[in-house]
Amino acid sequence: MDVRYPIGTFRVNGEITASQRQIWIREIEDTPAKLAATVAGLSPELLDTPYRKGGWTVRQVVHHMADSHMNAYIRFKLALTEDQPVIKPYLEQKWAELPDSRTGEIGTSLALMEGIHQRWVTMLHSMSDDDFKRTFYHPETEQAVTLDYTTGMYAWHGNHHIAHIASLRNRLGI
Repeated sequence: MDVRYPIGTFRVNGEITASQRQIWIREIEDTPAKLAATVAGLSPELLDTPYRKGGWTVRQVVHHMADSHMNAYIRFKLALTEDQPVIKPYLEQKWAELPDSRTGEIGTSLALMEGIHQRWVTMLHSMSDDDFKRTFYHPETEQAVTLDYTTGMYAWHGNHHIAHIASLRNRLGI
């Protein structure tokens, strides 16, 4: 197993169907509880342990997930209210090095994840098929990205980082 990608990379095979989208929405809905369960009982020392050599600490991963999913939620709102808005990329690695990510209590980000995901899932359930075809423009990739694709990407993203923490726990026998 590649510890960088314990569940593999995100791929979409063929057209995204409504049933596939519903699976992804359920995964997004479940992410906060799965994350909280995965970090439950970890000591401060373990929270400050990198999930892999050269990787972020568990604490940084938790804070990154909140940062990333906040940005995703905002990108959805922009794409639903504007015609192919240009989104603002952010420097994930630099955000992860800021003091709130390096030393902040994870409970804050766990609470953010819970709140963001409740709002996001409410929005996702209210969206039409046409809404999921709406796009935003990502200036780094120079591509228009559909909300359908983004839904799958963030379902994967949550599972990806939860697997990072779970695989560390497994390797340490905890």
